[in-house]
Amino acid sequence: MTANVLVDPEIVAPERLLAVLDFAGVAVFAATGALAAARLKQDLVTAAFFAAITGVGGGTLRDLLIGAPVFWVTDWRYVAVCVAAAVAVWLIGAREWRFRALLWLDAVGLAAYGVLGAAKAEAWGAPALICVVMGALTACFGGVVRDLLAGQPSILLRREITVSAAILAAGAYVAAKALGLDDWPAAILGAGLGFALRAGALKRGWSLPAFAPRS
Repeated sequence: MTANVLVDPEIVAPERLLAVLDFAGVAVFAATGALAAARLKQDLVTAAFFAAITGVGGGTLRDLLIGAPVFWVTDWRYVAVCVAAAVAVWLIGAREWRFRALLWLDAVGLAAYGVLGAAKAEAWGAPALICVVMGALTACFGGVVRDLLAGQPSILLRREITVSAAILAAGAYVAAKALGLDDWPAAILGAGLGFALRAGALKRGWSLPAFAPRS
């Protein structure tokens, strides 16, 4: 069991089955942070800092809000994963496809962490709606901090579908669990739907309608 999903011993689901998503989500988001630093032509130390902030930022906010132990403080492996992701990006070097990978890695992270955030909030007894909110925060907050540090427009201010994909992933997971699905089927369904929505936005330019004030 990983520290990010560490809960009361009497609570047995969904933390064990979602531990894989936990480290995977941290690694993917950390890679996007390192890639953002690479786009700015920063050094390895800055890339590692970007990776750590992006990888653990959303989960840190979630844990503070639900009153859980901050996961990376009690388990050094999360910071190690972030540093490893930064080193991997650094060693890959300048490749034509590297920066395009940022968007797709972010899509995977949004889906996986949307589910994971909702699952941990559920394990700590949060109501269904709060679980969805925690899923969205877990998936998006690290990216918000990354974009601010990189001087890029925040994902919250982009009309392309990003936060909506995280909400869909978390909401589908919570709804599936409420309908009686087990953890893994619910997680796969939620993450799959969230990723499909984000992928459609990347490939086909989907976006939500903008506010149009009446004249």
